[in-house]
Amino acid sequence: MGETGTVQTGGRTATIIYVLYLAGLVIGITPIIGLAMAYVYRDDSPYWLRTHYHYQIRTFWIGLLYVFIGAITVYLFIGWLILLFWLIWYLVRCVRGLKLAGEGEPVPNPTTWWF
Repeated sequence: MGETGTVQTGGRTATIIYVLYLAGLVIGITPIIGLAMAYVYRDDSPYWLRTHYHYQIRTFWIGLLYVFIGAITVYLFIGWLILLFWLIWYLVRCVRGLKLAGEGEPVPNPTTWWF
């Protein structure tokens, strides 16, 4: 298979994971499926895809941390702000990842806590 086929196939898998993450805003279990897929595919992928899988894995775990902190502080006003920040952060990371995966580009800094 040529490089174009690899980009399309790999990019499709990364795209599916981003879509599963976004669907998790409505259907709570889908990000866990996406996380499992990212762990399964990350080792045997070309570099540009490994950056996406690493970014997706970190998005899940860091996002879970933000949600946990927001949930335990929700009775204080700060919890709602943390949850709002998480929602915006999560959407931006997923949409940015979708764009880069569609273009066949690596995530420039997959270890970042930000966007």
